[in-house]
Amino acid sequence: MEQLSPLDAAFLDVEDADPHAALAIGSVAVFAGPTPDPAAARAAILAAMRTVPHTTQKVRRTPLDLTAPVWVDDPDFDPDNHLRRTALPAPGDDAELCELVGRVMSSRMDRDHPLWESWVIEGLAGNRWALLTKVHHSVADGVSGSHLYETALGDRPPTVPASSHCGPLRLLLRAVDPRKPIGVLCGAARSPVRAGRRVIAAARGLVSLAAVALPADPSPLTGPLGSRRGYGVARASLPQVAEIGRHFGATVNDVVLTAVSAALRELLLSRGQAPSARAVRTLVPVSTRAAGEDTLDNRISLLLPLLPVDIADPVEALHAVRARLGSAKRSDQTHAGTAVTDLAAYGPFAPISAAIRIAARLPQRNIITVTTNVPGPRNPLSFLGSELVELMPYVPLALRLRTGVAVLSYRDRLVFGVTTDAHSVPEVDLLTRTIERTIAELAASTRPLGIPFSAKESG
Repeated sequence: MEQLSPLDAAFLDVEDADPHAALAIGSVAVFAGPTPDPAAARAAILAAMRTVPHTTQKVRRTPLDLTAPVWVDDPDFDPDNHLRRTALPAPGDDAELCELVGRVMSSRMDRDHPLWESWVIEGLAGNRWALLTKVHHSVADGVSGSHLYETALGDRPPTVPASSHCGPLRLLLRAVDPRKPIGVLCGAARSPVRAGRRVIAAARGLVSLAAVALPADPSPLTGPLGSRRGYGVARASLPQVAEIGRHFGATVNDVVLTAVSAALRELLLSRGQAPSARAVRTLVPVSTRAAGEDTLDNRISLLLPLLPVDIADPVEALHAVRARLGSAKRSDQTHAGTAVTDLAAYGPFAPISAAIRIAARLPQRNIITVTTNVPGPRNPLSFLGSELVELMPYVPLALRLRTGVAVLSYRDRLVFGVTTDAHSVPEVDLLTRTIERTIAELAASTRPLGIPFSAKESG
């Protein structure tokens, strides 16, 4: 039996603390052409999901939580508990698809079974169909979900590297450099100077993370969650977003966060609230995988920048995002976030689990939203003869966060998947429209006067 990592177990504890939280991540793959034969689709989906660890196992908590929960084989595993089929009502456009995604992702997964579902969705407009994949966050993170598509639909065979250990050095090495596999770090352990620098970096990051103890200003973006989720999508051209970044000396992620900041600013203004400089702090997950590391479990840390929702001009806001993310990265927040979860692996599990559940029930205004950007496949993919035309991501909500944005690229397109608490934040369409408009405004600002911006270029 394999124990869950502290981070994986924390997703279960956070979900247990709030009956309205459903901590499954998801994505929708949209395909061109007719829906494939049900038997062929069933066999192919099962083959793809078996490349993900724990898809035939369920979670079992140990007596008195003496240790972390463990993965155990499900002796009654039945694929029919996980494979679903449905159809959209006419006209089968974005509105119907997004409503279905919100409804499916609102429900919690049954822990008496392995924690995943796969939905074949028929009836999309334009002779298309879709595959909605739903996996609990304790099983995988967004990057591993992207790898799943490349594995299942591409030519690359699945590879899950074996764990490697190096005795008592493991704690120190994982804390000081979460970016490298243990085996690589063990080989570098002979450099005490380098190890010392990384310990210092983790300590600096912890000091920086202490700033999150300062609450953000009150806003309608946090509070108790309802049981239903709203979902919508915004689209952008990846080459265009990259060009915006190059023009202003920023990254794709900087542009993404600027568009999200503008959307949340518009939402606050629509509620009659003047956005302040400390109104929105976002949690930005950061992958800590080493280059070429294909492991599918959670390997994430975090950054916690304030978004410039007080700045109306998108170019000025982009410069502010760029500066704040750069400062967060230089402060080693990602080292600190991973060091905390790794250190938790060496403490008694019961009090750690109890502390997470208690903290998850307490009102908080420290983090207001979550924004995650995952690079997806760049090469064209297909499934059972159907061409993959788009990937739409979904990020779950918890910890009183009423909005979240996941961004996923495929080939030359970026798709923003916007999740809201449907009861308290029904304005999901306002958020998606503002994201698209902000990227268009940034693109237009990179052009010489007199050269109009073409909406067609936005993808």
